[in-house]
Amino acid sequence: MGLCPLARDRAGADTAGVQVIEVFADVACPFTHVGLRRLVARRAAAGRDTPVLVVRAWPLELVNGHALDPGFVAEEVEALREQVAPDLFTGFDRSAFPATSIPAFALAHAAYAAGPVTGERVSLALRHALFEEGRDIASDAVLRAVAAAHGLGPPDVRDVAAVHAEWEDGRRRGVVGSPHFFVGTGGYFCPALHISRVDGELQIRADADALERVLAAAIAA
Repeated sequence: MGLCPLARDRAGADTAGVQVIEVFADVACPFTHVGLRRLVARRAAAGRDTPVLVVRAWPLELVNGHALDPGFVAEEVEALREQVAPDLFTGFDRSAFPATSIPAFALAHAAYAAGPVTGERVSLALRHALFEEGRDIASDAVLRAVAAAHGLGPPDVRDVAAVHAEWEDGRRRGVVGSPHFFVGTGGYFCPALHISRVDGELQIRADADALERVLAAAIAA
């Protein structure tokens, strides 16, 4: 079943029975930004607003033991923009890349506590702020603005703790990288893209069919 496994979250919002696609991902991962945007576009093209995306924390700074390198991410952004996503990353600013993703993850968790639709909207808004507006999503001012735009207050210590709990849950479930999609018991690593490095250069191509299969599986579940 493609249903959210969380019957009740920290704010008591009932999410049982909501058809979802779960995604473990880093909020600062550019491949995730492409995948989520493409999936939402395909969902809209099908005339649907479900399944809802439940984007959970897969903090690469914890996975790797160090913060993401802005230069490395900028290389990925440039390759994506040139090869598969000329419509995205329009305002990306390497100098505004966040030193940590944990505060943004905490806000996303607080948003899901208000309901799955709010959670999805905030998850997308955080990525839009980073990759399309060039804003530092570790900044208190940016996080307050995103929260206020969705009728939320600031996250609390339970939300920060939940970031680590989600990471541990992802490890238990076999997440291999960012983004890793789950529909029921089926897992799909980065289904929107094929990524390789040839002679030191990133080679990326879109895989619309794989993304369509993820969406179809979630709808059918």
